[in-house]
Amino acid sequence: MMEYVIYRIIALVFGYLCGNFQTAYIIGRLNGIDIREKGSGNAGTTNTLRVLGKKAGLLVFVGDLAKSILAVVVVYFVFRERAPEHIYLLKLYAGLGSILGHNFPFYLGFKGGKGIAAMSGMILAFHWMYVPIDLVLFFGTFALTHYVSLGSLILTAGFFIQTVLMGAFGIFHPYVAPDAVTKIMTIPNFIRYEMYAVAFIITAMAFIRHIPNIKKLAKGEERKTYLTKKNKAE
Repeated sequence: MMEYVIYRIIALVFGYLCGNFQTAYIIGRLNGIDIREKGSGNAGTTNTLRVLGKKAGLLVFVGDLAKSILAVVVVYFVFRERAPEHIYLLKLYAGLGSILGHNFPFYLGFKGGKGIAAMSGMILAFHWMYVPIDLVLFFGTFALTHYVSLGSLILTAGFFIQTVLMGAFGIFHPYVAPDAVTKIMTIPNFIRYEMYAVAFIITAMAFIRHIPNIKKLAKGEERKTYLTKKNKAE
């Protein structure tokens, strides 16, 4: 049992190290600024888009996606044979670690972003069934409102709901092939419930990081973001 605890720690720490690759900060420095001192002060895609433009914003988005994808994929290949019944849980821990590293990078005084692009990368690498629904949730909300924050919150809530539903319907039962005979291994309930707990932590952290945006949305003061015209940073 202790070895599985160690696997969780390894996945979380590796994800955190991947998440510490601060794309927005690096792109900002290459442009002669500390992105955390401009615009909203957030080291993420939206603030970079507003401060430095579409190209820089796209680079940050791709970089933040990639670091979470890397974390989840590496953990999958390292542990898929050692702990097949734990593999989705370990992938979640890797994603959580990447988001924590993005939000709280140790070498930048623990001041990073809000973790939505990093979470999106985790979703892409976690399970394909999330992707079409989450694309509709985020881009549908954004297209209707032009609020990145609202789309991010809807996406995050949808991720948690999907995780619970997919767990209940047995989507996360891993396929294994002992003795070359393929069968389905049913994951224990405690692993499934732990997955729900980790997904809830990811969701709750996103909402907490977005509290200022939620307040602005409630007051009608949240800034809109447009892809077809220049976004001026405040």
